[in-house]
Amino acid sequence: MKKIKANKNQSFIMGAAILTLCLLIVKIIGMLYKVSLSRLYGPVGAALLNNAYELYIPLFTLATAGFPIAVSRMMSESMSKGRYKDVRRIKNVAIPFFVTAGVIAFLLMILFSFFYVRIIKSPDSFVSMLVLAPAIFFGCLVSAYRGYYEGMRNMVPTSVSEVVEALVKLTVGYSFAYIVMNYGEKLFGITNSHDLLKYSVAAAIFGITLGSFCSFMYIYLRFKIAGDAITEEMYNAAPKPRRKRDTFHILLKTAIPIGLGALIMSVAGTVDSMLIQRRLIMMMSKMPDQLLSQYPGMIPNDTVDEGVVHSYLWGCYSYALTIMNLVVTVTQAFGTTALPNVTEAYTKGNKQYLKRSIETVMRVTFVFTIPAGLGLTALADPIMHLVYGRTDGVDISVEVLRLMGIAVIVFAAATPMCSMLQAVGRVDMPLKLYAIGMLIKVVSNYIFCGIPQINVQGGSIGTLLCYTFVIIVSIYVLIKETEIIPNFKVALLRPMAASAICIIASMLTYKFVSEFVSETTMGLLVATLAALIAACIVYAVFLLVFRAITKDDILMLPKGNKIAAVLEKYKLI
Repeated sequence: MKKIKANKNQSFIMGAAILTLCLLIVKIIGMLYKVSLSRLYGPVGAALLNNAYELYIPLFTLATAGFPIAVSRMMSESMSKGRYKDVRRIKNVAIPFFVTAGVIAFLLMILFSFFYVRIIKSPDSFVSMLVLAPAIFFGCLVSAYRGYYEGMRNMVPTSVSEVVEALVKLTVGYSFAYIVMNYGEKLFGITNSHDLLKYSVAAAIFGITLGSFCSFMYIYLRFKIAGDAITEEMYNAAPKPRRKRDTFHILLKTAIPIGLGALIMSVAGTVDSMLIQRRLIMMMSKMPDQLLSQYPGMIPNDTVDEGVVHSYLWGCYSYALTIMNLVVTVTQAFGTTALPNVTEAYTKGNKQYLKRSIETVMRVTFVFTIPAGLGLTALADPIMHLVYGRTDGVDISVEVLRLMGIAVIVFAAATPMCSMLQAVGRVDMPLKLYAIGMLIKVVSNYIFCGIPQINVQGGSIGTLLCYTFVIIVSIYVLIKETEIIPNFKVALLRPMAASAICIIASMLTYKFVSEFVSETTMGLLVATLAALIAACIVYAVFLLVFRAITKDDILMLPKGNKIAAVLEKYKLI
């Protein structure tokens, strides 16, 4: 066996910073992809794109079935105990499962596509779903290697593979979509406008599938060439590994509840798509005037005549969803990096280290989610118009984002909280919480989306109620299991106070700057950027004034010693 250069374990904040930076790049690229396509297509095309995703996501989750998280948790536990032969065995046992699951999920997506398009009355989504199906297979393969590296607290391979996937999606997907949409008649003889839209969306989706393939090839070749963090000496000195059968049983026992929990919340997205659109279809058949009166002059007459108002409003909802997912992406990175850190502290039985790890995860999560969510609510109008311009449906999306901004605070915080439950051995609890949460979401969506005055906004209300429940109960169970009560004053109340001040500063700055700039895209950009810069500066100052950031947090940053020394000098930490 060749000798492999060992990596240093990354701290929670360092690992989160690496993964967050790359995932932000990925999400910004993804947002550019979706926004560009939305400008090209309008709300109906955006709905077709989103419909393909809504079937893909739960099937992909089902295929991976929690295995990346289970692999990461088992890897972290084995690494902390020096069981390096088990580390390699975990990977060797997991990969055949991912291959099999990927093939099955690929076939299921093709099969379910026939029925799903009929349920949501969107036959034009069918081609896109077929083109997206292979991405599940490649996504399963890359997930095996991501879980392996994440368990070692090496977030670089996951991060780079995500960036590769996003870049291919943007460049290839948008280029193909643009060519089909603008030159489809000349190149392919497509004359019908509906067919142009349908095949253009499918061409965009092809970029996603190709990106998934390229992402897998990168991480596979990286492992073959560079290996992992285990040297030959470490491997030879490690105790005898478990039998393959025992490893698989532990992996399965860990993965099933995690995977089912993730699957339930993925299905919730599909339920959102189906239920919201079905309720809108119902209102357009029974009370069209009441629904349309909520958006006077905002929905084109041809959309009403063609009977696709439900797709139009769902497309407007997806506009806001794209912005919201930027926030969720960051906290997913927190959850990914929190799991191995909290697992190590819990495995070693170090109460002080475990308390510090839990408080760090909670503090960093709420320090980010609270101002981000409130910022989306306060600056919904300029953000949406800056990103989407004067695209049809943007004015409707502004109202959606106002409420969605509040909901994203708890939505984004749910993943890190549940990751900590999994890290301390309660892998069953997220499944239970998500199951009840989804029931709350379904009932809420059904009730609120059926009220003409609320309609599509009911999706945001359901999200808020669902994840508020998940957050409250997950923190309660975490305290009960660990017998550790986090410092909520530092982790929650101080970030809330600093966030409130920074949002007021951003709104005042936006209003002030808007008085001196023109009502053009450039003027909007200047005013919005000024508001965001003011918010960041004020927030950073008041986080320090309220002591919402601790010395331990600073020390885990690059050059943390020097930064901490300066802040201590001025008694800010």
